[in-house]
Amino acid sequence: MAVPAFEEYEPAADCVCAGCAAQRRTAARALPVRYGGHPAAHGARRALVLATAAGVVLGGGVAEAAGVTGPAARAAGAARAEPDGDSPQGGPGPLRGAGAAGPPSTTTTTPKLRPTTREAIIQRARRWVSAQVPYSMAGYWSDGYRRDCSGYVSMAWNLPGNEWTGSLAAFGTRIPRAGLQPGDILLFHNPADPTKGSHVTIFGGWTDSTHSHYTAYEQTKPHTRRVTAPMAYWSHSGSYVAYRYRGLTGGGAGGSVSTAFPGAGKFGPGARNAYVTQLGRMLVARGGGRFYREGPGPLWGDADRRATQAFQRAQGWRGREADGIPGPGTWRLLVNGTGHGIPAAGGGSGGGASAGNGGSNQAAEYPGRGYFRSGQSNSHVERLGRQLVKKGFGKYYTSGPGPRWTEADRRNVEAFQRAQGWRGAAADGYPGPETWRRLFG
Repeated sequence: MAVPAFEEYEPAADCVCAGCAAQRRTAARALPVRYGGHPAAHGARRALVLATAAGVVLGGGVAEAAGVTGPAARAAGAARAEPDGDSPQGGPGPLRGAGAAGPPSTTTTTPKLRPTTREAIIQRARRWVSAQVPYSMAGYWSDGYRRDCSGYVSMAWNLPGNEWTGSLAAFGTRIPRAGLQPGDILLFHNPADPTKGSHVTIFGGWTDSTHSHYTAYEQTKPHTRRVTAPMAYWSHSGSYVAYRYRGLTGGGAGGSVSTAFPGAGKFGPGARNAYVTQLGRMLVARGGGRFYREGPGPLWGDADRRATQAFQRAQGWRGREADGIPGPGTWRLLVNGTGHGIPAAGGGSGGGASAGNGGSNQAAEYPGRGYFRSGQSNSHVERLGRQLVKKGFGKYYTSGPGPRWTEADRRNVEAFQRAQGWRGAAADGYPGPETWRRLFG
């Protein structure tokens, strides 16, 4: 009988088998405490692997070590190939190798912002996709950036060093998901255990009119990819937060984008320029798509005026403040993705056809999470409640539903979400775009 022999085994940085992945996760937990590591785990970088003379293959992974072989093992491998964010990452650090020119990371003080454009962000993201840069939490690409999810965003945002999910937010401004534009990011950082699910993707644009799916540029196993992802992601979807790079100077996929207000003279009857197109696209992203039969385009039309007026009225503005011509305040909210989105038709904003009491079964656009919070009272809450009752999820109402958000609304929404098979943050009782789509679709 062969005598078992113990030997040290260093898991390959790019190997996707379950065994190497498990060892890398163990190593990730050894991050310095200031980066979220556990004190007792610091320094644990290697694992002892039992190998026998009978030819047990070290690369066989957890499935074979547990005696799982054949179709079951192959099924386990297929599950690991799903882009689920299970991608350990390194901590903050400087650029490495050929791309190491420039100062190191500065997140310990004031983040250094390098000006860039949306177009440049997407172009850099696409370069890694074209090169199919292999994923690694320890390796670096030729440009000096670490080959994990946060290193990928650091590269696309042209940051001076490699960041991680716990520090990227310092370089961005938090925005509502409804205001996402190409080059923004969706970030989930798990402070309790950064190695469990923490992930970040680059938003490349909506893929459908309901805003339930988007083009995601991400660095995950086995290499950089461009995929269609559900909003906000497959796992921990409710916990992803949208951020916009604070050093953005303009530029956008599909045309020039200006962050500075160009002046009211660029808008109105007879106006024809790129700013009108940009305005229309921003309005569509904030829920104004129903006003456009075609476009948006560079020629100012009544659709632009009505959509602008609806957005202005959604902010609570009236009179000359909601005349349908964008001013500096309107432009700032649209560019930054802040303020209230345009409600669905019948939601009380200007410019839309009114729905009857209780609303239509068709929801043109998801109005945004801000309407469904404690203290809120609006037609969207009542419309939501009536649709929940219609779908058979109204058992927590003792009266109503009505326009004021209550705990009964939240519990009924939670019951509906759980009926979809969602758990945790994805079933928190607050309707997101996917909840809205399934209720009204």
